[in-house]
Amino acid sequence: MSPRTRTYLLHGGLFLITLITTTLAGAEWMFGRFFIPSEGMPSLGWDEFLAGFQFSIPFLAILTVHEFGHYFTAKANRVRVTLPFYIPLWIGIGQSIGTLGAFIRIQDYINSRRKYFDIGIAGPLAGFVLALVVLWYGFTHLPPPEFIFTIHPEYQKWGLDYGLYAYQNLPEGAAIGLGDNLLFHFFKTYVADPARVPHPYEMVHYPYILAGYLALFFTSLNLIPIGQLDGGHILYALIGRKRFQWVAPTLFIGFAFYAGLGAFKPADFAVPTDEAFFSQLGNFALYIIFLYLAFGRISDNRTTNLLITLSVVVGQLIVSWMMPAVNGYFGFTVFVFVLGRFLGVYHPETELEEPLDLKRQILGWVALLIFVICFSPQPFLIS
Repeated sequence: MSPRTRTYLLHGGLFLITLITTTLAGAEWMFGRFFIPSEGMPSLGWDEFLAGFQFSIPFLAILTVHEFGHYFTAKANRVRVTLPFYIPLWIGIGQSIGTLGAFIRIQDYINSRRKYFDIGIAGPLAGFVLALVVLWYGFTHLPPPEFIFTIHPEYQKWGLDYGLYAYQNLPEGAAIGLGDNLLFHFFKTYVADPARVPHPYEMVHYPYILAGYLALFFTSLNLIPIGQLDGGHILYALIGRKRFQWVAPTLFIGFAFYAGLGAFKPADFAVPTDEAFFSQLGNFALYIIFLYLAFGRISDNRTTNLLITLSVVVGQLIVSWMMPAVNGYFGFTVFVFVLGRFLGVYHPETELEEPLDLKRQILGWVALLIFVICFSPQPFLIS
């Protein structure tokens, strides 16, 4: 077997496994149950697995179009690049989306801002267009509102007012809902029949809506204009090396500030016992260490990184003291850590610093506008 054949088998095999795992995950979201039997909950079977393709096919289609947008643009720029590597991940005993995404590996040094721009912008734009199609289909083909009773027959006693009662006494984390962003709000408000739009905690049971929403969520993460994310490539090409080298860390610190905002508040330390106080203090110390590690590559000077960390923490405490109701989204801290420690905050330098033509400049700012309308301040609601 030739090396090329083995390579094709690897990529094809990973895709097929990811198709299976996303189908499993999609079915679990749709029916609110798992394939692995659990106490007091019947397991899913073959029919539910087949239904899961309603999630996996549109979701993987968007992911695939995104990656091949990068792939074909790289080829057009004569940059050697691999086919997409898909990363399957199915938990089986908890909710997942069946994958950690996909990536292509660039095998050449990219020497110009224009090439970085073309390759970086092609994926998000291609995936975004298909995500719009999926969302349009999902919101224009909603079943009657009574459909939710086939998933939760226990809601029938409340009728269509179930949202007022169903989530009051649930265990923490038992209900997961989709948040909102400008584009998703537009579809819910102006495209869908308002009478058929489900409660935010029930949208996960609608496969096309879930696939489209996740596509917007991951598009927004990819378009964050930091480091070597697609948005980082775009902004670097738009404003050049010198400006990007101070804009990127500023945006990264702001993102980290928002992510951890409200996680610790001065009022949290007003606890009745010493044991509770020291427990809270220990958690706070771990958060500071976590943040310091995330900021560890902003500067080669450790003192600078420590000062940035302490400034962010103090700022968060001040805002939480002055406006206790204001909270960030702590789930973003995982991405902050991955971005700070592994993906990097800065962008590789290029030999050619030629400015972009007007057409590319307009397209670049449109891409960053797409980031704004796709970004959800609270992407997932957990009750």
